[in-house]
Formats: sequence, structure tokens, C-alpha cells
Amino acid sequence: MKPLIVLVVTFAISLVISGITTGKWDLSFSGRVAMAVMLLFTSIGHFKFTEGMALMLPDFIPAKRETVLATGVIEIIAAIGLFIPPLRVLTAWLLILFFVLILPANIHAALHHVNLEKATYDGSGINYLWFRVPLQLLFIGWVYFFVIRS
Repeated sequence: MKPLIVLVVTFAISLVISGITTGKWDLSFSGRVAMAVMLLFTSIGHFKFTEGMALMLPDFIPAKRETVLATGVIEIIAAIGLFIPPLRVLTAWLLILFFVLILPANIHAALHHVNLEKATYDGSGINYLWFRVPLQLLFIGWVYFFVIRS
């Protein structure tokens, strides 16, 4: 829920600021700002809740802690890449791939009731997926609409 709030609120603030400062509503720029801020926000979780996020990964994935830290770095790099014109579209496609690839970890976490903040197995469980899967689809659509399509 928190990433969604960060995304929407940042988009609204950025859109208003771009409208006031430039006289036009720059949807593409505001969409990229919102996604970048959301990625930076979620990357913090990779460093703050590393052990809990490691529990989200299926058993067959080696080096779970390192994978969590690496994906946090990937989110930071992607946030930056959204603002480098020659890399923007490539970053967007890779970000869509990233969102697809991390979905199984979210499914695994829900099936095993992972509470990533506490690093325990007393999380909300399968009900989490009713929110997370549509949220993941929203992120994919967001990146496509505000970066690739723009």
C-alpha cells in the first residue's frame, strides 16, 4: 500500500509543480518522477528489511541476502535511468521485466505468510496477493504509459 501512496501522491505533486512552473501539465515527466521516487522508496526496504525480504525468495534461489541487496541497487539505477534520455526507454523495458520477475517472490511471500518488516512468517498471507498482483500490473502499465508510450 505504501508504494502506491508514494506513487500517486508524488505524481500529483509533480504534476501540479510542473503545471505551475512551466504552464503545462507534463504527464510524462510527472509519471517518471513518481515512478523514480517510488523506486527509491522501495529500494530503502531492501536495505532496511533485508532479512525479511530474503524470506520472500523461494528456496532454490541462492545468495538470498545478496539478491535482495542487488535488487535494491537495481531499483536505484532504474530510478536514475528514467531521466537519462538515451537510456530512458531501455530502462523502462528492463523495469517492466524486473516487475515481472519479482512477482513470483511476492507470490511465494504470500503463500508462506512472510512479514518482511519483522522477518517472520506471520504476514497477511494469500490476501496480500489480491492487492499485490494488481499493483504489479499497475506498475507495469505505469512505466509503459509514462515512459515507453510517451
